[in-house]
Amino acid sequence: MKYKMYIHDKIGDRNHGYLISIDKKFIEFNIARIYYIYNVPKNTTRGYHAHKNLKQILFCPIGQIVFSLDDGVDKTTIVLDSPEKTLFIGPGIWREIRWASKKSVLVVLASEPFEENDYIRNYEEYIKLVQEGYWSDNDENSI
Repeated sequence: MKYKMYIHDKIGDRNHGYLISIDKKFIEFNIARIYYIYNVPKNTTRGYHAHKNLKQILFCPIGQIVFSLDDGVDKTTIVLDSPEKTLFIGPGIWREIRWASKKSVLVVLASEPFEENDYIRNYEEYIKLVQEGYWSDNDENSI
């Protein structure tokens, strides 16, 4: 699958708080956009799409968010439940994102500005592109 989970070191202690640094070595693209999603009711599922070209680093500094990832063949579940975790998702990965706790925040570092044409919002269309090898010829998207 074209995703990768990172666990970052935290610096500090319970009495003074923690700092987490996400160094450039963990971000394999130039950041063109940063956005965050918040105030989503618990157990709401969003996403239901894949991207043709977009690469993302996602993290949940507050709360717990569950990602169901699908590359058209294999499926996996990733839980972002601590600020130390970041998730890279490359192009060609279908995602469904569930807010598992109240007041969860999702922060996204994206490789491209928003472009509606980059989204695949229909699962059958997505599977068709996977079967046609849409992403298989582009090794730069692989992890």
